[in-house]
Amino acid sequence: MPVQPELFFKLKEEINASGATLVAVSKKKSVEEIKALYDLGQRDFGENYVQELLQKQPLLPDDIRWHFIGHLQRNKVKSILPFCTLIQGVDRLELLEEINKQASKLERVVDCLLQVHIATEESKFGFDSAELSAVLPALSGYSHVRVVGLMGMASFTDNLSQVSAEFRLLKKLFDQYRSYFLIPDPFLSMGMSGDYKIALQEGSTMIRIGSLLFGARQ
Repeated sequence: MPVQPELFFKLKEEINASGATLVAVSKKKSVEEIKALYDLGQRDFGENYVQELLQKQPLLPDDIRWHFIGHLQRNKVKSILPFCTLIQGVDRLELLEEINKQASKLERVVDCLLQVHIATEESKFGFDSAELSAVLPALSGYSHVRVVGLMGMASFTDNLSQVSAEFRLLKKLFDQYRSYFLIPDPFLSMGMSGDYKIALQEGSTMIRIGSLLFGARQ
């Protein structure tokens, strides 16, 4: 499905009106589709797969802000650090350490979100609340990583009350640990195509939208 400008502008206005940032999730989408959305003014794009991102990035404008939102393997970290704006899915301490190590070689500081496990599915990744309380006070030891907020994914369920409760838990943790995030307006990245309205109601400041913008993936 080609990008529909009217739909894009309506969605962006709705998200921005709530004080949130729209990240267009472009995995499995072509360079041409991404460029069409870029030409409408979108600058934040999210990719899930390192190899796919490495193929697309050189073919697209340099001012795109690339977000890596997938499960990142440690051996792939160094390949995306030179251009990645925000790594959203830092879901374990070993990954944080590797990002810090590779960023130090580039003499840059990399912005990251810590991913929190709030869903019932065991297949989803992230720190639990106890691990989060241990990791955040130790961030001063990572001089080449800047943790700028939290990220989470709710359960895939039709139970909207459950989705609300999971987002509410993440917002509570975000508020509890806000002083550890090293920017004045840290990011709470929660909400996707199917649940973004609930996420906005629960305080999300960053929404990740794919299928609503680009259509269903093949």
